[in-house]
Amino acid sequence: MATTANEARGAALDTGHRRVILASSLGTVFEWYDFYLYGSLAALIGKHFFSGLNETSQFIFALLAFAAGFAVRPFGAIVFGRLGDLIGRKYTFLITIIIMGLSTFLVGVLPSYGQIGIVAPTLLIILRLLQGLALGGEYGGAATYVAEHAPDGKRGLYTSFIQITATFGLFLSLLVILGTRLGLGTETFEAWGWRVPFLISAVLVAVSVYIRMQLQESPVFQQMKAEGKHSKAPLTEAFGQWSNLKLVILALLGATAGQAVVWYTGQFYSLYFLTQSLKIDGTTANLLIAAALLIGTPFFVFFGWLSDRIGRKSIVLAGCLIAALTFFPIFKGLTHFGNPDIEAAAASSPVVVVADPGRCSFQFDPVGKAKFTSSCDVAKSALAKKGVPYRNEAAVGGALAQVKIGDKVIDSFEGGSLDSASFAAQSKDFGAKLGAAIKEAGYPEKADPAKANYPMLIVLLAILVIYVTMVYGPIAAWLVEMFPTRIRYTSMSLPYHIGNGWFGGFVPTIGFMLVAWKGDIYYGLWYPIIVAIVTFFIGLLFLKETKDVDIRK
Repeated sequence: MATTANEARGAALDTGHRRVILASSLGTVFEWYDFYLYGSLAALIGKHFFSGLNETSQFIFALLAFAAGFAVRPFGAIVFGRLGDLIGRKYTFLITIIIMGLSTFLVGVLPSYGQIGIVAPTLLIILRLLQGLALGGEYGGAATYVAEHAPDGKRGLYTSFIQITATFGLFLSLLVILGTRLGLGTETFEAWGWRVPFLISAVLVAVSVYIRMQLQESPVFQQMKAEGKHSKAPLTEAFGQWSNLKLVILALLGATAGQAVVWYTGQFYSLYFLTQSLKIDGTTANLLIAAALLIGTPFFVFFGWLSDRIGRKSIVLAGCLIAALTFFPIFKGLTHFGNPDIEAAAASSPVVVVADPGRCSFQFDPVGKAKFTSSCDVAKSALAKKGVPYRNEAAVGGALAQVKIGDKVIDSFEGGSLDSASFAAQSKDFGAKLGAAIKEAGYPEKADPAKANYPMLIVLLAILVIYVTMVYGPIAAWLVEMFPTRIRYTSMSLPYHIGNGWFGGFVPTIGFMLVAWKGDIYYGLWYPIIVAIVTFFIGLLFLKETKDVDIRK
């Protein structure tokens, strides 16, 4: 028999309610597992599906394909949010998990660029878009469903278990990737073994569908529908009336945008920073992130519980502010303890590109057709391939670019008038000179495991995860409590998924594009810092505390 809304008002959840919430949370874990596989394997996917591009564009375009899934999440929020407010939370759950699981499985069997050419990345992006649409409908339903089962005074605690699912999904994906890599060996894993974690999703989606079939509809939604009070036009009510639309905009700018950039910096950008900027091998980096997640994950529940006592707003905004103020020292600490050779070399023999700014391009080539042949572009491209941080210095207009490494100066060359063979020969010669000077200055090709301080790396990464738990643990309860029951699924889903899909999902892509532009490995942090600070002030000035509101209205 369905539980009524009045019974849900009790002091505690009974065993049946707890089982329902657990089932909902486990299904969400599997959905996040599917979604995170791509993020964790972005570098490998770039090699298999974007192999027609140059090396720098390969990785950035793989990140763009990853971000494409986030870009469509708001549209999924609109489509499935409307369904959830019209027909109920349970059946919407089933639709999203099936779409998500099938899309992920198909990535595992998709032919590579070498097999079917441009069709491969096209199909990959289509599957990523389907994943994003499904995930766009998932979170709002899960958060609404759990909150509408929770007793008064415990919504922060109970919805925090939904927040854990995202981290558990990432953790599960990392474990499967590591297990497959270690079982097959690195060479086999990079050749075809990376597909195995995607194929395993077929089992997970079957389990998830079974779990979702056991769920009962939200008691609050059931009573509202029985009384004829449910919305017949949720999109119009949610976004066509300024009183609610204004709150949607404020929820985005004053809550979810900052929450999202802190979350993706702590759990995704940090992983890419370890592997791409610090050149720590992928297995070690994944293990470090996994250890940090184990330490930090219980804080989701702690901050959810704490938000029931002191409020959601203060915890989320404090997390945004503290993260913005400490990202730079933490990431510099990751360099110090993860690859001290880079830090030492940058201090003793800093690399400077001296060039006419007007002759320097933004070297992102999504179609692999552009030619970056100016002396500035040649110098920066060579440094980017070697992963060497540098700073820029303006030269006299038209002057030949130079690379200064400590007290050594290496002249670049203009390649615009050269044929392909001559350009390749000069590039090889310039690269050899540059490589010798960089090696002599102490810049490493890879991080030296013997010099790394892994305990301190885990501590710093765990701090980043704790920031994530501060902003993410209470956010579901805060959003649920902002909006009325009849349009809750629709209203809260859109700001959440614009914040996390657009502001957060593009953190790795924008961050590394900024790094590639400036040469400073920390420059990409400015994006999440600025967004987090803006969210802090908007949320502080315009959003209210909601922990004591009645969500049955």
